[in-house]
Amino acid sequence: SPSNKMKIRVVQIWGFLMTVLGWIFIACTMAMEGWKISAIGGMGGSSIIKVAWYWSSLWRSCFTDSTAVSNCYDFPVLWSVQGSIQIVRGLLMSGLSLGMLGFVLSLLGMECTFIGGKDRSKHKKIYAGGCCHIASGLLAASGYAVYAHHVSIEYFNPSYDGLKFDLGTPLFLGWVGSAFHMTGGFFY
Repeated sequence: SPSNKMKIRVVQIWGFLMTVLGWIFIACTMAMEGWKISAIGGMGGSSIIKVAWYWSSLWRSCFTDSTAVSNCYDFPVLWSVQGSIQIVRGLLMSGLSLGMLGFVLSLLGMECTFIGGKDRSKHKKIYAGGCCHIASGLLAASGYAVYAHHVSIEYFNPSYDGLKFDLGTPLFLGWVGSAFHMTGGFFY
């Protein structure tokens, strides 16, 4: 019936919007700074006045002093980067690639597009696209979890005497993006 087709289209469009938003969030986190952050206080360890900030992303590590001068160290060639960062990069890039495949399949399978063939063929495509989006969201969420786990092991280890980092904004934005991506996949 026409009203049923309309409901399906609305749900599919919502699925598309959710997956696009999730994919964009995940893609943005790849370039964002401050995956892990730490600040060293001045004035006898006071947390109010900061003397130096340390922060790191998937691509470089930086130090900013109280005069707002930043010094950054770009991570060297691919194979010499810390193993956990390699895994996170791989999971996120795999997730983004699978998400692109999901977009192609979903667009071919949506009710409101005139490409993709007959109904049965379209249903298979949108189902496969939805599965790609769910898997993509899971891959990305796993990448953020690996990074967070690595940072938290050092943070909660009482015998670790190095600089302890907090989790930065990109991780939380990424988890929200992963949730959007998977939710959109379920809508399909």
